[in-house]
Amino acid sequence: MACRYYTSTRLTEKSDVYSFGVVLLVIITGHPAITKYDNDNIHISRLVNLRLAEGDINNIVDSSLLGDFDINSAWKAVELAMACVAHTPSRRPTMKEVASELNDCLVTERARRETTPRNFSAFMSLNLESAYDPTPI
Repeated sequence: MACRYYTSTRLTEKSDVYSFGVVLLVIITGHPAITKYDNDNIHISRLVNLRLAEGDINNIVDSSLLGDFDINSAWKAVELAMACVAHTPSRRPTMKEVASELNDCLVTERARRETTPRNFSAFMSLNLESAYDPTPI
């Protein structure tokens, strides 16, 4: 991806989708985009890919959420983010598709929060939604 930009010096919608996918992975996992591991740097998409093989969403989602999230919505968000960082640009979704899928995740999470009693730990968790949504939960 970076090599393609370097040789063409042209950004495209698909390169924007890739970058947005990296941002999504950072938000979902709570890890930086590049992590130092032993004497090597590991990209967040590789880290998530390794954890996906384990099949446990709790090993992927930011532990500071203390499990206070809808599992199906979390899986959908992780799968979407990984589709955004696909090596082949043609396999990446469009930003319109990304926005639609993220909206579905938000609807699912809001429905869960309306039916689940809140506890103190959930209240203390980071709520990025309220920073951008004029009608926070």
